[in-house]
Amino acid sequence: MFKEFKEFAMRGNVMDMAVGIVIGGAFGKIISSFVSDILMPPIGMLMGGLDFSNLYLSLSLKTFDSLMKAKEAGAPTLNYGVFLNTVIDFLIVAAAIFMVVKGLNKLTKQAKMSKPVLTKDCLFCLSEIPIKAIRCAHCTADVKAE
Repeated sequence: MFKEFKEFAMRGNVMDMAVGIVIGGAFGKIISSFVSDILMPPIGMLMGGLDFSNLYLSLSLKTFDSLMKAKEAGAPTLNYGVFLNTVIDFLIVAAAIFMVVKGLNKLTKQAKMSKPVLTKDCLFCLSEIPIKAIRCAHCTADVKAE
């Protein structure tokens, strides 16, 4: 059983997936930092000095100066500013992944289109044979007239 698991784990596509997950996690952290540290502060400044990460709605009857103070007091809160930052994170990550996949699809399509045709199918036995063949190697039919 261990041998089978080792073969499964070492298969190329599993390793590729693991690398993709690790890189994706790191990319997500970069995007989160970009949104919270670079993108949202200027937007907040344009909106009158608003700090989106500090936007919340207290569900208790008490009022607090900041989200941190509300959390320290143990008050239940709806943190819609943090949620807004997370939604923006997701949209940027989704757009970046879309662009990468779109680019890869375009490259793969171009690679397939530029590949020269080297084989054809025999009309008699439907085997794949070289394009320049004049006789099928499988059924020995004359294929030069195809």
